[in-house]
Formats: sequence, C-alpha cells, structure tokens
Amino acid sequence: MVKRYVLLTLTLSSVFVSAQRSELQRRIDSIAQSKWNKTQLNLDSLANPVLETISLDPKDTIVVRDIVVVPQVPEEIPLTPFNLINNRQEKRWFFYAQNNLHFNQASFSNWNSGGNNNMGVLGKVSYNLSFKKDKHYLENILQLGYGFVASEGQATRKTEDFINLASNYGYELGRNYYLSTGYQFLSQFTPGYNYVETPDPEYTDRISKFMAPGYLNVGVGISYNPSEDFQVIFRPANGKFTFVLDPKLQTAGRYGLEEDGQSVRTELGANLNLLYRLKIYKDVHLVNQLNFFSNYVNHPERVDINYSGMLNMKFNRYISALIGVDVLYDHDQIRKTQMKQTLGIGFTYTMGAEGQARQANKKLVKPFVTK
Repeated sequence: MVKRYVLLTLTLSSVFVSAQRSELQRRIDSIAQSKWNKTQLNLDSLANPVLETISLDPKDTIVVRDIVVVPQVPEEIPLTPFNLINNRQEKRWFFYAQNNLHFNQASFSNWNSGGNNNMGVLGKVSYNLSFKKDKHYLENILQLGYGFVASEGQATRKTEDFINLASNYGYELGRNYYLSTGYQFLSQFTPGYNYVETPDPEYTDRISKFMAPGYLNVGVGISYNPSEDFQVIFRPANGKFTFVLDPKLQTAGRYGLEEDGQSVRTELGANLNLLYRLKIYKDVHLVNQLNFFSNYVNHPERVDINYSGMLNMKFNRYISALIGVDVLYDHDQIRKTQMKQTLGIGFTYTMGAEGQARQANKKLVKPFVTK
C-alpha cells in the first residue's frame, strides 16, 4: 500500500513540474506564434490575405528574343580540299559557286588634259561540284571569265577571256598526303587581237581563238595539304598537250609549234604547283598560285613558270574589289616575260554548301594552277 502511494505521488509531481514553463520557453512560443499569424491565411476572413513572394530560378527559362540572330556564313571560296576531306558529315555531294561582275568607267567633258569616254565590264564565275566517300575524293571545277572595254572612237576590246574545266580524283594516303590524278582544259571564247599593231582589227587579224590555243594537262602525283590555305602538288608524270586548230595560226614558233601545219604539240614532263592564301586583314585576302613545268624530252632546263596573284577585298556580302596579276614565262612561246594586270569593283554572289558542309575543314587534290 505504501509503495502504491509513493508511485502515485511521484507521477503527479512529474506531471505538475512538466506543466510549468520557464520564461524563456514562453518567449520562444510567442515569437513562433507571431510568425505563424503573419504568414498564414485567416480561414474565417480572406479580406486581407498575406501572400509570400517566391523567387524564380531562371536556369530552365526559355527566352524569346525580338531579334533573330543568324550566324555568319563564310563566303570565301575554298582553295584546297582540306576542309572537305576532314568533314565528318555523312553528306557525300557538295556544291559551291561564286559569281562576280565588276565595272570600270570614265567620262570627260571639256577636259583640258584630254581623254576618251570608256566603260568596261568583267564577269567571272566559279563552280565546284565535289564528291566524298571515306578516303576517296572527286572534284569537278568549271571557271569562266570574260571582259571588255568600250572606248569612244575605238572598237570594243577584249580585256579577259578564259575557259577552265578541271576534274581531279584523290585518295588519302596518310596525314595530309594524297595520291591524286586529274586533268585540266584551258581555252578562250572569242578571237583575240594585237591592238597595238591593229588598232581597228578585222577577223583576219586574229592571233588566237577558241582551241587556238587550247591546253590539256593530264597527270599523276602526290599532294601535301596541311591546311585550307596551303597546298603543294608534285606530279612527276604529267602530259601537256597544246592544240592549235586554226590553220591560219599553225605556223612554226607560235604557241610552241615545231613546224608549219602542226595542230597538236605533246610534252611529257614534271609539274610542281604551290598554292598559298594570306589573310592580310579582315575580308582582305591575297591568293598566290605558282606553277612550274619541265619537259623531260626537250630542254628540261627551260622551265615554264606561271604565277597568278589575286587580291580580294570585300566591303560587304555583295560588293567587293579584285586586283589580279598574272606573270608567265614560256620559252617555247615567246622568249619574254608575259604579264597581265586587272582591277575591278563590283558585285559578288555566292551560293552552295560552303557554310554547311565545308565549314569544319575540307581537303582536295588539285593538280594545276587555275585562274
């Protein structure tokens, strides 16, 4: 009985003590109740609800801009196959085209120093259709150019005239080295004249025309192409064929012909081609092409040298200026250095896969110098 009484007394004492709160506990409970009242809705009256502001995390937010940003597409014409061979896309056919139309003009009115009114037009097109599969590569090139100048009191005179058709096949041997073979055909559209000797020429005064001359180069060799802007091609087996199909121009010494009446001259030799593009400034590029040919059979020490330099300055997507210099020495044609210089400003329009398929890096095996 005594034990029960003691146990009951202890239980009541613990309940009484636990029910007593200290001053600190009362303050804590008061603060907690105050925060509760501020943040919770009064379910009995929604007249003055208290809403909590929730901050948003913008990581997954989709932003729709007023201006659509379109990435710039490169418009420089590819010079070598470096980018295309290194392109990892599964696409096999690639097309690229560049069209140029340039003008020059001068007019005079009561000009004390004198001068003739004149206007010149120069048009050039360059088309490239290429095929790539694994280590195999095929490129087809078509380049055309024609220009003239019309001066007051003079007949219209030709300033540019060429046809360039080429096809090249390449097989990748190793890093930056390629086995290549291909051909190139060169000629012109209309008859050419020597305007110094015949200022107002007739057709009978012609010194050239289509396929007089015409050139065909066929060769096999190796190419080294470490970048899109540099390429070296050596062709130890290269055939050079010169056609003069106009009987009037088939005279010994003209275009390397060895006798009168000869229509085709055949040469077998070695061909070395160097190509280098230099970026001088933004949208200003200088393209240099240098070609050497040595005839194994007839005077191999008389090396044919052909240099072509083109300075391209782009003002915007459609307007550009071109300055070109061509230097040629061929002992069999004329024992003097031949030189041609052109300048023009006008319109340029490009189209094709340059900004898509060739953007990564491209590689080709070009055997010959092209204008």
